[in-house]
Amino acid sequence: MLLFSRLRAALVAVAVLAAPAAFAQSSPGYFMPPSQSAPPAQPAPQPAPEPVAPEPAAPPQAAPSQSQDQSQAQPQQIPAIPKLPALPPSPPPPPAVIGVLSVPEVMQKSTAAQGVQQVIQQRQQALGEDAQRARAKLQSQLQGILAERGKLSDADLEKKEQDLRNEAAALQNKFELRNQAIQNSGQAALGQIESELIAIIKEEAEAHGMNLVLHREQVALNIQAFDITDAVTARLNELLPSVQVPPSVVTPGMVVNPPPQQQDGGDGDGQ
Repeated sequence: MLLFSRLRAALVAVAVLAAPAAFAQSSPGYFMPPSQSAPPAQPAPQPAPEPVAPEPAAPPQAAPSQSQDQSQAQPQQIPAIPKLPALPPSPPPPPAVIGVLSVPEVMQKSTAAQGVQQVIQQRQQALGEDAQRARAKLQSQLQGILAERGKLSDADLEKKEQDLRNEAAALQNKFELRNQAIQNSGQAALGQIESELIAIIKEEAEAHGMNLVLHREQVALNIQAFDITDAVTARLNELLPSVQVPPSVVTPGMVVNPPPQQQDGGDGDGQ
C-alpha cells in the first residue's frame, strides 16, 4: 500500500487543479526544569580564592564597550523637518454635488458582463471534465501497477511508480496553466467593460451636475435622487451590450496566480 499512499495526493491534486495548502505544524515548546542530578553546589573549603582573585578589572572593560555602542548610535539621528515656504493661496474647490453608484450592481445587471461569465463558466466546466478524465486514467494505471506488484522487482516497481508520479505532476501543471489562461481571458473581457463603464460614469455625472461620485456601499445613508446606478446600467447596456471574450491560450512563461477559491476551471488551449 506504500505505492498507493504516495500517488494518492497526486491524483487528488489533478482533480482539484491545485495541490491543497500544506499546514505548517509547529511542535509546542516544553519547559525543561533544571536537572536535579546536579543540585547547586556548596563548596565549603574554598571560599578564599574568590575574594583574592583580581576580578575588578573585568567590569571596566564591559562599560566602555556599551558606551562605544551608544556613541556610535548617537550620530544617526533623524534630520529636522525643513521649513517649507508658504504656498500662494488658491481658490477653494466648488461646492460638492454628490452622487452615489453601486458598481457591483451595474456589473451584475450588465448584459456584457453576464455574457463573459457564461463563456468563462463553459470553459471551466470543460476543463473540469478533462481533469476528471485524466484522474480516472491515472487511477486505472495505478490499479494496473498494484496488480503487478508480485511480478515486478523492486527496481521496476519503483520506476513505474516514479513515472506515474511524474505524469500526475505534469497533468496538474497543465491544468493549472489552462485554468490561469481562462482567468486571464475573462479579466481581459471585463477590462473592456470597465473602460466603457468609467466613461459612462463621467458622462452621467456631468449630465446630473455632479462633481463627486461615491461608492454606494460606503455610504451609510442617501436618497434615491443621488443614485445614478440605474442610469449607468441602462447606458452601459445600450452602448456595450456584449463583448468578445478572447481565446484562453496558454503562453510560454505564464505565471499561475492562485485563485481566491479553488475552482474546477474551464477550457483553455485555444477555446
